[in-house]
Amino acid sequence: MAKYSILIYGDEAYYASLTPEGTAAVMDAHGAFAKAVGELGGQLLGGEELNSVSTATSVRGGAVTDGPFVETKETLGGFYLVEARDLDHAIEIAKLCPAPTGGVEVRPVVDHS
Repeated sequence: MAKYSILIYGDEAYYASLTPEGTAAVMDAHGAFAKAVGELGGQLLGGEELNSVSTATSVRGGAVTDGPFVETKETLGGFYLVEARDLDHAIEIAKLCPAPTGGVEVRPVVDHS
């Protein structure tokens, strides 16, 4: 089995405006996603929600600046690391990942072993 990252992109303003009930619904959706990964024969290895893009610091060519590289409505808000049989399996898993205001990106993790 190979490792894949599922990068979650969305609109931060949407999440900032959620009611407590809306936040609970989002958390429930991610809990259901975690359960579905196992049911599909994959393994959830980890994942985290990222802090707001306003807290980002970028380093490019040795220069350090506050904020992300580009202005965009969809920002990277979190990720999962999953183990899947192959890319098709990882995509099948990623299709279940909640991203109501954006989408997800699936990327293989480089195996240096």
